[in-house]
Amino acid sequence: MRSIQDAFPLLQSPKKIFITTHHKPDGDAIGSMLGLYHYLVKKGHTVYAVSPCELPEFLMWMPGVDKLYNYESQIKVCQQLLTEVDLIFCLDFNDYSRTKHLEAPLAAATQPKILLDHHLMPKPYWDYGMSIPEKSSTCEMVYDFINLCNDNDLIDTQIAECLYTGVMTDTGSFRFPITTASVHSMIANLKHHGLEHSKIHEHIYDSWSESRMRFLGYVLTEKMEVFPEYNAALITLSRKDMGMFDTQSGDTEGLVNYPLSIANIRFATLITERNDEVKLSFRSKGDFDVSAFSRAHFEGGGHFNASGGRSKASLKDTIANFKKILSDIHP
Repeated sequence: MRSIQDAFPLLQSPKKIFITTHHKPDGDAIGSMLGLYHYLVKKGHTVYAVSPCELPEFLMWMPGVDKLYNYESQIKVCQQLLTEVDLIFCLDFNDYSRTKHLEAPLAAATQPKILLDHHLMPKPYWDYGMSIPEKSSTCEMVYDFINLCNDNDLIDTQIAECLYTGVMTDTGSFRFPITTASVHSMIANLKHHGLEHSKIHEHIYDSWSESRMRFLGYVLTEKMEVFPEYNAALITLSRKDMGMFDTQSGDTEGLVNYPLSIANIRFATLITERNDEVKLSFRSKGDFDVSAFSRAHFEGGGHFNASGGRSKASLKDTIANFKKILSDIHP
């Protein structure tokens, strides 16, 4: 993969550009995609931003969200767009498989592909890009990209709100160790561009439905197990559990972080039953590498302190397997 600067000549004249991100997008995925979308439109490009699936409800306020295509509900349109564009930007994922149904079309596309991502060990697909695991978020990397293009003056409130959303959510409201001095410098600069940060926080954290709040109470009371001997905790959710509260896309976002608020718990896991597989989310504090853990046991990967995996076994068997692994490794 060549450096991102080598792609700059491709952007000197108006282009048709396709942007996408990972399946089940979070605040960083959508924030980086929309932040880049607004910037590239300002530069005179025609831009198509495509989410691999529907967005979670808590992100539907974001500026430009009405411009997004949903691949799962607009397959033919998105596939046609992919054949017509000049460039493809891939944000916040390091493997085509993370886009699920978009994997095959992306792999078949022959246009230059540009990666902006902060996950470990990217696949060797991309022609140009930045892959920096030390960065807090892909939104921070989009901000860096804009500055590398000497276009900081083009940042407006729309771009600032999108980029702030991803940085805030991926750093756990700036409490995770990945929150570097450069993150705070970035936020200060976004404030100078008109960002009202408290409004973003309210959109993300203070707009829950009553059913989602009751769902959280049920999860913490009935579905969380704590293993003090392993400094670990586990939350398990079946399809039945989620159906009881009519959960929507995004309602499980952040659940895996709650057990880490318990004293001496440094490894938290969320196991969720989906229609076609069982998904696992891992979080840790300190020196326990959940990225290595997920790669070794659950076909996953991600960051040192935050990663995900999957299992083709049943929910019951996945839980039993996880508990056996937990007892063997003593995190």
